[in-house]
Order: sequence, then C-alpha cells, then structure tokens
Amino acid sequence: MLGGCAVAGARNAVPVGLEDSAKVSGMGSETIRFWGDELPPNVAAYRAKRAAQLRQSNPKLRQGGRPVLNSLALSGGGPYGAYGAGLLAGWTAAGTRPSFDVVTGVSTGALSAPFAFLGPKYDHALRHVFTETQTKNVAILQPVKGLLGGSAMSSNAPLAKIIAHYVTPSFLAEVAAEHRKGRRLLIGTTNLDAGRPVIWDMGEIAGSGRPESVELFRSVLLASAAIPAAFPPSFIKVTADGYSFEEMHVDGGTTREVFLAPTQLTVGSVDKDLGVSPIRRFYVILNGYVMPHPKAVKPYTMDIAGRAMSTLLTNQGVGDLYRLYEFCQRNGIAYNLAYIPEGIQDTSTQPFDPVYMTELYDAGFQMARRGYPWQSQPPGL
Repeated sequence: MLGGCAVAGARNAVPVGLEDSAKVSGMGSETIRFWGDELPPNVAAYRAKRAAQLRQSNPKLRQGGRPVLNSLALSGGGPYGAYGAGLLAGWTAAGTRPSFDVVTGVSTGALSAPFAFLGPKYDHALRHVFTETQTKNVAILQPVKGLLGGSAMSSNAPLAKIIAHYVTPSFLAEVAAEHRKGRRLLIGTTNLDAGRPVIWDMGEIAGSGRPESVELFRSVLLASAAIPAAFPPSFIKVTADGYSFEEMHVDGGTTREVFLAPTQLTVGSVDKDLGVSPIRRFYVILNGYVMPHPKAVKPYTMDIAGRAMSTLLTNQGVGDLYRLYEFCQRNGIAYNLAYIPEGIQDTSTQPFDPVYMTELYDAGFQMARRGYPWQSQPPGL
C-alpha cells in the first residue's frame, strides 16, 4: 500500500540546472515573476517601464515635484492576519491611510495584499475573511492520507473556494488597471524544488490578457499560504528546454516571512529612471508577536507541529524585520513597523478561531483609528 502511494505521488519536476530557464506555461511574459534573492536579469527594463507608468499617472512627477511613495509589506502569520486586517480598516477610519505604490504579501499576508492594494473599498472583504472564518472554512483534515503518502495532512480546498469567490476576472481587471499606473502588487512563494523565494508580479499576471491568468493568480495566492505538510503545495506548469514540467510552490514564509524587494536593489537606480528622488515611506505589518508568547500545547502531533512551526516563523519574522531595516537605512526610506502588542493573549481554541480573530481584528482597528504608534526600528535594536 505504501509503495502504491509513493508511485501515485510521482511528478515531472524541473531537472536540476533548468530552474532559471523555466517559464510559466501559457503566459509568455518573462516579467511575471523573479527570484526573491537576486536581482532579475531584466531589472533595467522592469524599472524603466514602471518609471514611465508612474510619471504618466503622477502629476507631481510630470511637473518635476518630489512626490511621496508609500510601500506596504504584509507578513505571514495564519490567523494573526486578523490583526493586520483590522489595522488597515482602522487606518481607513482614521482618514490617514495612504494609497500604496507597492504592496507585498506572504502567506496570510498574501491573502490580504490584493484587498489592501485595491484600497478601502475592500475593507469589508478583509473583515469577513478574518473574523468569520474558522478552521473548517480553511482546511479539511486528512491525517490518514497525509501519513500514507499524501502531500499534506489536510486539504485546502475550502480556502481555494474562498480565494476563487473573490478573485474573478473583474477583480483581475481592477488589479491590472492599477498596475498600469505604475503601482505593484507582489506576492511571495517558495519554489520548494529550488529551495528559493519567488516574487510574483500579480499586476503583470492580471494584465496579461491570457486565459490562464485567473487560475494562475489564484494558484499563487493559494501556494503562498500553503504551510508545508499542513497544506498541499500548488503545482505550477512550466516549460524549460522545450519540455513541460511542474514546479512545487509552498508558503512564502518558508524563505521570507515578509519582504519589500530583493535586498540587492538600490533606489538610486530607480530615482535615475524617475528623474527625481521621491520621499519614500515603508510600512510593515508583522501579523504576529515579536516576543515569546507562552501557551500550553496539547501533546498531539498536529498541535506540537503547529506550535513548532509558528515559533519558527515568529523568530524568522523578527530576522526579516532587521533585514528590511538595513535595506531602508541604506536607501533612505522611512521605516514604520506594526505588530501584535504583548497585552493581547492568544485565547484560540482551534487553528482559526473566529472569536480570537475578531479580538485581534478589533484591537488592530482601534489602535489604528486612534493613530497607530508605528515603531521606527525593529524590536530590541
């Protein structure tokens, strides 16, 4: 029986050495994605295209003024994403929420990012997803299948259904329209075969006009939230060296818990394309705690594994905050950080507990509505 399961799991992975040349089947464009740990080979053309779009859509740039460009990064964190969702809605209520020129997301942050990118009119969707969702709306446990050769301990079909409900052709048209203004929506996944982060330009996908664009958009969001072993990966069909293969993509938090851009990037080269040096402000919402948060763990496999994974991601997330701080310091970008305050205790009774998530949402909302106390450096610096 185990041997049969192993055979059923065989797949046509990209051969070692062809990872860099693999292109997403049916998409045609080479600019829909790039490695997250190095500058893309076509970075000059990519920058020039965005600069032209920004000049066209931003009157201040056309008049030689110095505009303000705002970026937002949303981290992973599973149910903790409710805090970031509430913060965004409270920011809207305060009347001080800016329009973001770049929005990035990983894992639960990837699910929030498209709504944050399209603005306050989608605050209601954020509230619905992060306060009315419980575990059965996200996953279906399949422990026997997972233990006997399957790809995960649960199915994420319910989550895929939620994503499909919101990500429609008209939704993609909205993303594409904002992309043409020079704004960017970037989602992080992990290519597990290559062991490397991948950054997807969702506006390029949305504006491609390809029949495959809606399904690819959904697959990337689902992959970014696919915690390895807990949820099945997304398989992306690609071509390389004239042959068809498939890549395995999982939770972007496996390699980056939060990101803005490849750290090798410098804004000086971007400013040269723009012809001006804008004022840049970077906001990062860490959907989680930054200090150890005691909680009794049940002595069961899934509870132990879940707690270990969340602890790992918490510590990795803090490391990423330092990486981003160094990037901002080097490039003259104002750094603004938010995370769950220590006074809020984790009272969840299931992985996605709507009562606890509502508490998180309300806390983020109230803090932002009063004027959020953004931190100007990473914790403990």
